[in-house]
Amino acid sequence: MTSSTPIWQWGDPVSSLRELVARGGVLAIPTESSYGLGADPWNRAGVEAIYRIKGREGGKPLPVVVAGEEQLAPLGIHLGIGGDLNIVKRLSAHWPGPLTVILPVARPLPASAGESLLAVRVPGHKRLRELLAALGHGLTATSANRSGGEPVLDPAELPELLAGEDVMIVDGGVLPGGPPSTLVAIRDHGLVVLRPGRFPAERLIAVIDGVGP
Repeated sequence: MTSSTPIWQWGDPVSSLRELVARGGVLAIPTESSYGLGADPWNRAGVEAIYRIKGREGGKPLPVVVAGEEQLAPLGIHLGIGGDLNIVKRLSAHWPGPLTVILPVARPLPASAGESLLAVRVPGHKRLRELLAALGHGLTATSANRSGGEPVLDPAELPELLAGEDVMIVDGGVLPGGPPSTLVAIRDHGLVVLRPGRFPAERLIAVIDGVGP
């Protein structure tokens, strides 16, 4: 892939990515379906850069991916706080996977756009989880496209989108596309599906009914 936008290949030192994210830069990261835009959820400059890239209005929270449950606490998320603990535990048992859960945070952070709730998941993309673990924290993972546009599957299409920003492309090759993760929220009356996706509805019903893991 020929591009003036910096490209990071698997096996390269992670230090360059860590430094870029720390100064408010943005990574284009591969997920199970398409490329996402990754910034430190606590870094306001990085979050604002994502809004610029997407042409997205402020006030809309950004979803976050983490390497595992150990990266939830730095976001202010504790699985034993808020909502129905039994449902939360059953949902988190299906991570890694294409299931995004909106959970309460101890205090708002830039990625949550001032809200006390944050959409999080542990992705099924093994190399992405390894990268998140190496970075030591989660990243935002909103789709890498202009708001309302089609998701980007081919990294060769990313430089045009990212032009003019402090960015780096994590080269995951051409991705398969398909539905996004299933997005759910926990309400007083149970589980609400806000966006159907890759996680099968019948498995969600099993979670709600207490059947299976």
